[in-house]
Amino acid sequence: MADNNGTYLIRGAAILGGDAEDLLIRDGVIAARGAGAATHADAEGATVIEAAGLVALPGMVDVHTHLREPGREDAETVETGTRAAALGGFTAVHAMANSNPVADTAGVVEQVHSLGRAAGWVDVRPVGAVTVGLAGEQLAELGAMADSRARVRMFSDDGICVHDPVLMRRALEYVKAFDGVVAQHAQEPRLTAGAQMNEGAVSAVLGLTGWPAVAEESIIARDVLLAQHVDSRLHVCHVSTAGSVEIIRWAKERGINVTAEVTPHHLLLTDDLVRSYNPVYKVNPPLRTDADVQALRAGLADGTIDVVGTDHAPHPSEHKECEWAQAAMGMTGLETALSVVQHTMIETGLMTWADFARVTSTAAAQIGRLGDQGRPLEAGEPANVILVDPAARWTVDPAKMATMGRNSPFAGLELPGKVVATFYKGHPTVLDGKLNTPYRESAAAAAGAS
Repeated sequence: MADNNGTYLIRGAAILGGDAEDLLIRDGVIAARGAGAATHADAEGATVIEAAGLVALPGMVDVHTHLREPGREDAETVETGTRAAALGGFTAVHAMANSNPVADTAGVVEQVHSLGRAAGWVDVRPVGAVTVGLAGEQLAELGAMADSRARVRMFSDDGICVHDPVLMRRALEYVKAFDGVVAQHAQEPRLTAGAQMNEGAVSAVLGLTGWPAVAEESIIARDVLLAQHVDSRLHVCHVSTAGSVEIIRWAKERGINVTAEVTPHHLLLTDDLVRSYNPVYKVNPPLRTDADVQALRAGLADGTIDVVGTDHAPHPSEHKECEWAQAAMGMTGLETALSVVQHTMIETGLMTWADFARVTSTAAAQIGRLGDQGRPLEAGEPANVILVDPAARWTVDPAKMATMGRNSPFAGLELPGKVVATFYKGHPTVLDGKLNTPYRESAAAAAGAS
């Protein structure tokens, strides 16, 4: 069992990319920061981590992860997915509901929650389904999931749109009772029947059925108005078009309570890659145009888009190594997210490391109502901390990743930035860029949390 009462002195890390300072971690919290950390009374016997040249950030929080368990353990498990998350710099992930059985009852979300605690690599927060079986016909047990040990606050039928406006309105009204949020997969199904890729010049050349931007934008426009009408919280999953960014900007300017996410792959990749017919580039929503990519980057930089969500979607190799039309949609992303955001947003001058912390941690924790995540790196705060080497360069090799999925669209790319250490509740789950040991709760803490 790992020692969770360890003391660690991180020396000379650039806090949020700023000045180099020391951080002292003890008993799961940041005991001291700055010049006095090394001489603090609690620093005696501390394990010293030399962090010159490294950036210290709050642990990343993913609002959109597919861990596949229960029922789809051929693609991923909570154990393998959370190992990947820790290596990627995450200290919390939201596990989407499209497992088998669907996470539409208190029993299933509690199972996922328990699996996460048993694994011990990150905080696993289950996302409850909006409708029973993701069928879009009847609301799931939202209140029961909210009151369960999993304390669910985010609900989504992700992978399928809640396309019935009456059901969507009811869901938005229902979650107000416990400060929940409905996370919508914005896709009008009648406009995307048989769609294989983004509708545009490339789809016309390839002869593949197109997926129009309006299929996403029309649902977002409807839902922000519904959220305004019932005064509830709406979150928009994986925004992918310039038009969607404009609609969300319009809604925020009017005070509508809407948040939105963008995936790393939509910040970098375009539909030109589909010309290869490589199914690794098949994803929902589809890769769009360069103009969309630039609009998404600008929207993330100016705060229109609140957070980066990986939409980590591992698949068995046989579901991706096949003909395009038969291939599953989805890409892995937990172990590459930091590097892609550094490449697309920081190295382009659009964001700073402090901005990075906001869109990958602070804002994400606020959306999911995770009170102990995304906190400032200050004395007395929970020690969910990562150390990043921004000067590192590495080539993506899916075969070397912790996730079971090999469907990374970034395979073979050289990317910047590497997670050197991840501290989850003060315990180093990752050291020297490698998995260390999982966090283990004390018997007293476990009893209190059950």
